[in-house]
Amino acid sequence: MLDKNLHFPKADLNKYIKSWEGVRCAVMQGGQGDIKHWAFNDPVKREGKYKDNPPTPKEYRELSMRVVNLHPVTIMQNARTSGGGVVTGVPTQALTVGPVQTWKSEKVSIWHAGTHDNPFGMRLTTLMISKKIADSAVPMSLLAGHPNVQFNFYRPAIGACSVEMH
Repeated sequence: MLDKNLHFPKADLNKYIKSWEGVRCAVMQGGQGDIKHWAFNDPVKREGKYKDNPPTPKEYRELSMRVVNLHPVTIMQNARTSGGGVVTGVPTQALTVGPVQTWKSEKVSIWHAGTHDNPFGMRLTTLMISKKIADSAVPMSLLAGHPNVQFNFYRPAIGACSVEMH
């Protein structure tokens, strides 16, 4: 792929945000994290005005590309899946596309390979999206408001939803 066709967030967020103007995004590809995020759109920290209640789905969908502080569960997941288990080696912040950019895509394609979430989590968000249940405490569920979302599952990863204490 030509460099001019690769668009990834960098330190200049304004340049990246402007890159969405006048273009067609046919498919935004992503996955789901343990905390039910997509693209590091984690649940907001429950402090300040969100101490007692998370933002409404409408408020959350107004978030654009931004620097985020990663949720502790996301940090642990990144250590487990990408950092050799070393939590202290995982960045605690990320640049992410927001719902604003996500909703500019014609289609959102989410892949569930079974290594970034568990069988219950995969079923939960699939159910919430299919039943149009949007709750910003489960960020992935906000995709219930996008007109074209496709989940793709690695079938053996769907597994069972049984409780096992080790």
